[in-house]
Amino acid sequence: MSVKRGITIWLTGLSGAGKSTIAALVTDRLRAAGQAVEWLDGDELRRSIGHGLGFSREDRFENIRRAVYVAELLNRHGVITVISLISPYAEMRSYARQQLHEFVEVYADCPLEICEARDVKGLYAKARRGELPSFTGISDPYEAPASPEITLYTAKHQPEDCADELLAWLEKRQGLY
Repeated sequence: MSVKRGITIWLTGLSGAGKSTIAALVTDRLRAAGQAVEWLDGDELRRSIGHGLGFSREDRFENIRRAVYVAELLNRHGVITVISLISPYAEMRSYARQQLHEFVEVYADCPLEICEARDVKGLYAKARRGELPSFTGISDPYEAPASPEITLYTAKHQPEDCADELLAWLEKRQGLY
């Protein structure tokens, strides 16, 4: 008996770009369509399996390694894994792509000024005041994906429309939805 392998849908982008909102919508819709799906959110991963990690490049990479490990376990059992992680460095996303059997990179493209305006946690303001060192987009770089499978323009479109676009892409390319 062969088991269908799952895939990983990896949403990357700045804090406030809409990754988690879109990931939640996509996860809910895939689940409602009868798919085995799990969502791994960056904030939740840091609170659970990433506890104790800081925001140095090395700690960020370790956080990615842990997320990739969990995604591979889920994928091996046929589970679609939706990951919403800033994952600021191209090298990190390249590592994930190399390690995971099926990898779909989704870039939540949103200008920094829009992300700052959406910032409900006040993180950008703290970073601008120097209270949060190594904050992606302010004092630490974000390397936008050079060739993601799909780019969602979250400043121009509502989260529901972005989720629809991603699901339509997945249906067309992967037959998932």
